[in-house]
Amino acid sequence: MINRFIYTAFLGVLLILTGCSSTPSDEQASTHSDVSDPLEGFNRTMWDFNYNYLDPYILRPTSVAYVDYVPSPVRSGISNFFGNLDEPSSMVNNIIMGNGKQAVNHFNRFWINSTFGILGLFDVASAAGISKESDREFGDAIGYYGVGKGPYIMVPGAGPYALRESTDFVDSSYFPLSYINIWASLGKFIFQGLDSRAELISQEPMLNDSPDPYLFTRDAYMQHLDFKAEVKKDDYNAAEEAKMDDYLDQY
Repeated sequence: MINRFIYTAFLGVLLILTGCSSTPSDEQASTHSDVSDPLEGFNRTMWDFNYNYLDPYILRPTSVAYVDYVPSPVRSGISNFFGNLDEPSSMVNNIIMGNGKQAVNHFNRFWINSTFGILGLFDVASAAGISKESDREFGDAIGYYGVGKGPYIMVPGAGPYALRESTDFVDSSYFPLSYINIWASLGKFIFQGLDSRAELISQEPMLNDSPDPYLFTRDAYMQHLDFKAEVKKDDYNAAEEAKMDDYLDQY
């Protein structure tokens, strides 16, 4: 569940930055018929709430203050520590998906950073040439075997959500997440979210230029879930999806 909360917070930031209350045209709606969005009216209302109240009054100023007043080495150490906790669950989920190479990568990063990196505070693995790969959640693993994403919903203050991701609570049962208490989980949610929100400031003008930011972000998010689950489509473009994966991983 920890992964789910943090991941939706990052993607929620993207929604917050591009709030829009307009209704899509018939032509736009017809091009997105493959996305299940039965609660679009509610979702757009939550979008407006995030954009008009949550971000300008809470998230943005808090994240700016965090970056301005907390030294970069401290923020980097916090980010590395919490990111290291997700490596074991990503390893297990990659094994389920049959991705042996990626599973070994996550395993090596975890033990190297947990020992030589002092419980993950320092990313020694990356310095040794073992770069960070995209995390895989249990929802991605079952999606790989054909389980659909389900309906889309915007969670107030947390961002986009697909029904399939409700299974990601399984990740919290893996070591070491199973040993983290509520306060550590809350710290993981807050500190990583603040850092990610601050990184998005430079992207605000580009995101707001979208004709319908709600549709753009919803579809990008759902496509991102397919990419993480390695779902191949007729118009699948690996290079473009990899770029989208890297882009969304910032959030």
